[in-house]
Amino acid sequence: MTNNASDNATSTVFSDYVRKARPNMREASTLQGGHWRIGILTESLIRFEWSDSGEFEDNLTQMVVNRDFGADPQFTVTHRDGLLIVDTPALHITYDGKPFSKEGLSVVVKGMSDTQFNTWYYGDEPKHNLKGTARTLDEANGEIPLDDGVISRDGWAVLDDSAANVIVEAHEVNGKPNPLGAWVMPRDHKETDFYFFGYGRRYTEAVQDFYKLAGPTPLLPRFTLGNWWSRYYRYTQDEYVQLMDRFKREGIPFTTSVIDMDWHRVDDIDPKYGSGWTGYSWNKQLFPDHKAFLHDLHERGLKATLNVHPRDGVRAFEDDYEAVAKRVGIDPATEEAVEFDLTNPDFVSAYFDMHHRMEAEGVDFWWLDWQQGGVTRQPGLDPLWVLNHLHYLDSGRDGNWALTFSRYAGPGSHRYPVGFSGDTIVTWESLQFQPYFTATASNIGYGWWSHDIGGHMCGYRNEHLEARWYQLGAFSPINRLHSSNSQFMGKEPWNFSAEVRDSMVGSLRLRHMMLPYLYTMNYRAAFEGMPLVEPMYWADPNNPQAYEVPDEFRFGTELLVAPIVSDNDDSAQLGSTEAWLPQGEWYDFFDGRRYVSAGKSGRRLEVWRAIDRMPVFAKAGGIVPLQQLGEGNKVNDLGNPESLQVLVFPGANGSFTLKEDDGSAESGEDQTHVADTRMSFDWKNADNTTQFTVSPVEGCAVAIPAQRNWEVVFRGVAQPDMQNVRIEIDGKACDTAEITYDQQTLSLSVVVRDVPSTACLNVTISDGLQIAENSVEQDVLDVLLHAQMPYISKEHAMQTIREQGVRALGALRTFDTAPRFSNELFGTSGMPDSVISALEEILLRS
Repeated sequence: MTNNASDNATSTVFSDYVRKARPNMREASTLQGGHWRIGILTESLIRFEWSDSGEFEDNLTQMVVNRDFGADPQFTVTHRDGLLIVDTPALHITYDGKPFSKEGLSVVVKGMSDTQFNTWYYGDEPKHNLKGTARTLDEANGEIPLDDGVISRDGWAVLDDSAANVIVEAHEVNGKPNPLGAWVMPRDHKETDFYFFGYGRRYTEAVQDFYKLAGPTPLLPRFTLGNWWSRYYRYTQDEYVQLMDRFKREGIPFTTSVIDMDWHRVDDIDPKYGSGWTGYSWNKQLFPDHKAFLHDLHERGLKATLNVHPRDGVRAFEDDYEAVAKRVGIDPATEEAVEFDLTNPDFVSAYFDMHHRMEAEGVDFWWLDWQQGGVTRQPGLDPLWVLNHLHYLDSGRDGNWALTFSRYAGPGSHRYPVGFSGDTIVTWESLQFQPYFTATASNIGYGWWSHDIGGHMCGYRNEHLEARWYQLGAFSPINRLHSSNSQFMGKEPWNFSAEVRDSMVGSLRLRHMMLPYLYTMNYRAAFEGMPLVEPMYWADPNNPQAYEVPDEFRFGTELLVAPIVSDNDDSAQLGSTEAWLPQGEWYDFFDGRRYVSAGKSGRRLEVWRAIDRMPVFAKAGGIVPLQQLGEGNKVNDLGNPESLQVLVFPGANGSFTLKEDDGSAESGEDQTHVADTRMSFDWKNADNTTQFTVSPVEGCAVAIPAQRNWEVVFRGVAQPDMQNVRIEIDGKACDTAEITYDQQTLSLSVVVRDVPSTACLNVTISDGLQIAENSVEQDVLDVLLHAQMPYISKEHAMQTIREQGVRALGALRTFDTAPRFSNELFGTSGMPDSVISALEEILLRS
């Protein structure tokens, strides 16, 4: 590696990673014998080690960066009958002091009276682990096996770290200088080294403590949370830029351009060098001026990432071959290939020099598409893991915002976001697995999955499938469209019928609008250890119903999502899914209809939606900040918005603190770069008024616009007397606000312009808002209007519902024919079960 400022910055980044870690356990909570050591990290997280040599590992490992949690847990130690007995408020540990065995080491998880498997014996395999994630979905057509997570319905889980390499400061490796200052090394002794998670059903706490052990999820830059355009396709430079321009003209926002492997030379490679799968030299035929190309993307508000398959190293046809070959001691005249070897400091230095050159030309981050197994020259070192580790740390040099885009490489991989899940088959089966796969990954702390939204290859064309996949994408951690190079696989919305196109565009626009909400949840993930997507059982671990909706998930603090992952019913012309609503009141995010879930077990129901949207529910008192979309050249804008729309849902008090920052990489570590805007909702004050308040910005006020336009939308409320709506800015009445009501979405909208960000905005409704009555008749009419069924049955159903209300369901289920109309002229008049189910949802919502 040449001696320049960038290289020194890289060395500092790697050394700082080691120095900032806290791998030593607290002395007061460590028990030790001649060959064993037990670290009580928390009252529920225990480290067990056995070493024949009596040496124990105190370095950080590939998974573990911190074993000192800052406090001494409560525990007692007793010696009885040759046994060591350790008791904490959560666990009862018994150990005989000998090499670990099923007979000699056990842990009882307390407070688990409803399972017979809460006692763990050494070597036990989990019976009811709630699973984690997997390395890839490549070529998956539906469900695949998943690795274990850190939570289980039996209360315990085990992560074995025995085979992990360690990370140490090292200025010399294999007798050669190591300019990085740190290195990944094999352990210098063998030992059994594992972590026991005994958190019972305290699932959130277990995952949060896993983050303490393995390191937090980094804060992502804002652009990653928008829409990504990706396709394996031989675009020319002009074609790609023209496509981005068309998206802007169509009002479809994108923030990230993913350039698949054809950016580099692929086909014109002399066979003596092998294939063109690996490449680092721009294809001049497709991209005659790649610097201008990257500049053009940046001018359009897009960040650029390039796909690389690094396994074949650097070969003689590459632009950087000579420099790389000389750095590793190869005479370039021999044209000997430079082996891809991340255990060789010389290669690593030259490898990053090559990437730094391309980054200086405009590449923002790298798509590390590793697919070639898990073997390096260093025992136990996975090349994918070390790629992720080295690239992520290197990307953060010189004050840059660290970012990689790669595959999962085992527990601890959440430190290297974003994840690429691989090339799935375009089928309903693939879509059906992805909500579960995404939510379950949070059980091992892996919160930022990026899937091939719309599916990658093979399969079949089904327009509803694409629309439903786009809807899931809008409520996924990362929304990246992707497809193969087939001429029939383009995911551009204008390739689809009008109804589906509108749905797809709506999903993409909604995703960009949600950036304020998503970025706030980004901070929550990084600083509170709460992934954006979480399984339903995290918040309701003792409710069996919460485990029976694998497709459903919570999406941040305010929303619950139940994706539709099957085709529309032919009769109802609607898609459906089984949803579970926890106890309380919930509101349809889009139209404000209220759903009441009164019982302690919550409520199971079948929900039906047209192709334009999927079921998304906001909690009572929920506050969801959105941004108004820009127009023209501002479609892709990523700045902290001047115009915000805040959806507020009735029925309970609520609060939300909007997190924004100045866009610097330091935001993830230094809170002086962060601006907080608190919003609070008082559903009913003592004097029966309803009030919504936007407090003055706190923190880095210069990070956000000096003035903002606010649209506060109370969704799911009845229309009030508009004279009762009062708006104040710093206590002074504002008479320029626009106040409207929309019956379709049951929404009261209050627009206030040019509000100083340092001011307090109050919207008060004297006499209070009222929850709207659900629009039963209109919604029933809409279902029946589009249903594919006899007209006479529609008339009969509508009349019966008008007369009997909810009691009409019994009549509709038993109604087969109307004798006076059952003839060739009128046809039979049966009611399809699907239509009855859709009507049932409407009639029984509240």
